[in-house]
Amino acid sequence: MGCGMGKSELQAALLIQRWYRQYVARLEMRRRCTWNIFQSIEYAGEQDQIKLYNFFGFLMDHFTPASSERNLISHIFRENEICRDIEWERYFCYKSIEVPESYTGPHLTFPMTFCGVSKLVEAFKHKQLHARYVLQILGETWRLLRILPNINYVSVCHNQEITICGDLHGHLEDLLLIFYKNGLPSSEKPYVFNGDFVDRGKNSLEILLILFGFLLVYPNDVHLNRGNHEDHIVNLRYGFTKEVLGKYRVHGKKILKLLQKIFSWLPLATVIDHKVLIVHGGISDMTDLNLSWSLEDELKRRRRLAGFDQSYGEMNKSESDSDSDTDISIQIVDLLWSDPMPQNGCIPNEVRGGGCYWGPDITEEVLERHNLQLLIRSHECKQDGYEFCHNRRVLTIFSASNYYEVGSNRGAYIRMGPDLVPHFIQYQASRTSRELTLTQSVGWTERSALRALREQLFVHKSDLISAFQEFDPNNTGMISLRHWASATETVLNLGLPWRVLRPQLVNSTKYGMVDYQQWIRELSITEPKLEISDTSILETMYKNHSNLETIFRIIDTDHSGSISFEEFRQTWKLLSSHLKTEISDEAIADLAQSIDFNKDGSIDINEFMEAFRLVDLSAHT
Repeated sequence: MGCGMGKSELQAALLIQRWYRQYVARLEMRRRCTWNIFQSIEYAGEQDQIKLYNFFGFLMDHFTPASSERNLISHIFRENEICRDIEWERYFCYKSIEVPESYTGPHLTFPMTFCGVSKLVEAFKHKQLHARYVLQILGETWRLLRILPNINYVSVCHNQEITICGDLHGHLEDLLLIFYKNGLPSSEKPYVFNGDFVDRGKNSLEILLILFGFLLVYPNDVHLNRGNHEDHIVNLRYGFTKEVLGKYRVHGKKILKLLQKIFSWLPLATVIDHKVLIVHGGISDMTDLNLSWSLEDELKRRRRLAGFDQSYGEMNKSESDSDSDTDISIQIVDLLWSDPMPQNGCIPNEVRGGGCYWGPDITEEVLERHNLQLLIRSHECKQDGYEFCHNRRVLTIFSASNYYEVGSNRGAYIRMGPDLVPHFIQYQASRTSRELTLTQSVGWTERSALRALREQLFVHKSDLISAFQEFDPNNTGMISLRHWASATETVLNLGLPWRVLRPQLVNSTKYGMVDYQQWIRELSITEPKLEISDTSILETMYKNHSNLETIFRIIDTDHSGSISFEEFRQTWKLLSSHLKTEISDEAIADLAQSIDFNKDGSIDINEFMEAFRLVDLSAHT
C-alpha cells in the first residue's frame, strides 16, 4: 500500500506553506520598517550635529573676535594651546600621579607586553584602570602614531589570515567576543580595526585602551583606521566625553585633551597586498590615493583637520594655498563620512550632512585607477553585520551587535587569507538576543523603534498641529490619512512610510479620517512638571535636546559638569541664534530657577539633561 499524500493532506500542506510564507513576509516588512525608523532618526541626529557645527563655524568667520558668541565657542576651533612636543610631554606627565595601595586593578609595566595587555583585557570585565596607567598608555600611543603614515600597507603572509573589524561604538562585549572566537591580536594574528571605536556604548575608553595596548605591542600587526567618531566635537554629543569625565573626575580633562591629539594622528586607511582598500566611510569622485602618497608629510599634518575640524580648523591660511587645502580636507572628510548608493554618480550626503553618496561607477573608476579589487568600509549598521554592494566590489562590515536595540542586528568581522577572499563570522554578544525567537526579536526592536518615533512626534507637536491645520481649513479637527502622512513627513523629514506605520501610531480612525488633536494627546509621552510661565521654551528644549547638551559641554571648558546661570543664559542665546528664533531672558531665567534644585546658583549638566528626558508611558503599561 502506498504512503503517498492524499489530496486533502496536500491541500492542507499547501495552505500551511502559503500561510507561513505570508507570515515571514510580514515579519520581514516589519523588520525593514523598524530598521528605517532607527536609521532615519540616527542620520537626522548626525545632520543636526553638522548643522550646529557649521553654525559655530559661521560665528568664527563672521563675528568680531571680541563678540560674546564667538568667545564662547572659539576654543573648540583653536589649535591646541600647547604646541611643542616637549611641552606636551610635560603637560601629560603621569609620574606625579600616585597609585594608592587600595587600588585593585591591573598594575602595568612599560614597554607594554602581550601579557600586560592580556591582563588588561581580563581586568576590564570587572575593574577600571588607574588614571596614571591610562595617561601612560595614551602618551605612548601618541608618540607611536606621530611616526605612522596616513595609509598603512599590509601584506598577508602564506598560511596566515588577517582579521578586519568594523564599528565597535563602545560595545566592549562585542570586542571580547571577537577575541574569544578569533584569538587575541599577535604577530601571527594581525587585525585591522576600521574606526568608530567610541560613542554610543558605555565602554568606549576601555576599547581604546585595549586597542592602543595591542598597537604598542604589535605596531606592525595591529592597524587602527580613524572613523568619523574619532573627533572631539562628535564626542560631545554622542557620549564619549561624558563617559570619560564620569570615570575619571580628577584627570578626565587631561585624558580628553590627549585623546583629541591622538584622534588627529590616527591613520586614514589600510591597504592589504595593494589590492584591498580599507577606509571607514568610503570614497568620492575626488579620491586620489596617489595624492595621498605624494603628499605624505603634508597630509600627515593636515589629517588633524579631518572630521568637523576640517571646515574651520585653519582660519588664517593664505589665499595661495586655500584651494589645495580645501581639496585635501574634502578628500579626508569623504574617507570618513561617505556612503555608497545604488545609482551612478557622486552627490552630497544630505542625509548625514557630511561626505558624499557615491555610485558603482565611482567605485569602478577609483578601484581601476589604483589597481585595487575590493573596497572594505564600515560606517553603516547592517542587520547581518555585513553587506556587499556595487557588484560585490564594496563590502560594509559592522561589528557592534544590538546597535539600536537588543536583537536589532548581528555583528560581524572578516577573516581574509592570501587569496583576499573575505570570510564572515557573525555573532550576537547579548545572551538575551540569542534566546529570542525571530518573532520576539522583531517585536522587541519594533516597540523600541516606535517609542523613539513617538518621542520625535511629541517634541514636534506644535509644528505638526500647524501642518495638520493646513489641511483642515474648516477647523473640523479631522484630516484624511493621506494628509496626515504628508504633513507628518513634511515636519519630521525622516523619509518614512507613514501610511504603512499608521496602524502602529494612530489608534483609531473614523471613515479614513484622523482626529489629530486627540492623536497628539494619545502619544503617551510624559514630561517634567515645572512651574514655568513660558512653556514654549520647553518644546524648544525637547526638540533640541542633543544640541543643547553639546553647547553645554562646549561652554563647560573646565569639564566640571556644572555651569553658572550666566553660562546657562549664554547657552540658550547661542541656541536661539542657531535656530533663528527669539528666546527671552525672562524665560531663560525662569527655567534656570526652576531646575536649580539646591539653589546654589549653578546647574549640573547631567541632572538637567536627565530631568528633561522624555518618558514613553506606553513602555510601562
